[in-house]
Amino acid sequence: MACADSEVDLWTIPLVALNVTVRKKLGLYLNPKNAVAADWTTVAELMGFSYLEIKNYENVKNPTVVLLEDWQARSLDVSVGKLLSILTEAERKDCVEDLRALIDEDVRKYIEHLKKKDEPPVQVPEVDSCGPRTLERVGITLEDDPNGAPELFDAFICYCKSDFKFVFEMIRELEQTDYKLKLCVFDRDVLPGSCVWTITSELIEKRCKRMVVVVSDEYLESDACDFQTKFALSLCPGARSKRLIPVIYKPMSKQFPSILRFLTVCDYTRPCTQSWFWVRLARALSLP
Repeated sequence: MACADSEVDLWTIPLVALNVTVRKKLGLYLNPKNAVAADWTTVAELMGFSYLEIKNYENVKNPTVVLLEDWQARSLDVSVGKLLSILTEAERKDCVEDLRALIDEDVRKYIEHLKKKDEPPVQVPEVDSCGPRTLERVGITLEDDPNGAPELFDAFICYCKSDFKFVFEMIRELEQTDYKLKLCVFDRDVLPGSCVWTITSELIEKRCKRMVVVVSDEYLESDACDFQTKFALSLCPGARSKRLIPVIYKPMSKQFPSILRFLTVCDYTRPCTQSWFWVRLARALSLP
């Protein structure tokens, strides 16, 4: 399945290329229950979701949009081409035909963005007047040895600035006790001056065994936390390696993020289970 105006193979274009407009418009086609045409439930089944998972989506305001987010988070081979193939299999060619122009435009923008990232720098090495530089992914934390092994951690802590107080408590309970765990707290451990997104990806993927997500209302508004969570989920689709651990430490007024709904949560908000909280979290982070 190729792009209408080019030879681009849509099976090679990840689903993240589709922007919000296309996703919401697809919801207008699939969300309503229809006695004749297939709706979002049929599409969800073709995506591989189970009956119980599909039933849970019925309580969501826009099931199609949430379904697309969860689908791309749980599988590495999710692509625009695969989505269009599923819609065709569900006999919803009307969606494909009506939205194709918007989809092709999103794909074009996505490819252009990738090309810009791959463009060589204006100043070539031969005329670089600067002295020797430390590689971007070497010497990025306080205890890194640029000439030796990189600093490793038991867990990367994903948090918002407003949740600092709880992060300090986490450091005290997990690092300064018999557990002796080593946490990567960005504002404490990472040296300034490097690209945030590059360094974060390096830490989550190669330096930290797991990631603890401190979920709060403020977390839901954070672009940095959103990136870190989705990146971590992409490394362990379906949570097969128990790599990501959501933590709630205070009541939330907003809906718990759907992308984390299928993971077991470590809940600090219930007084009756607080005494078990740190033990459960420490044991999870201590696993090999």
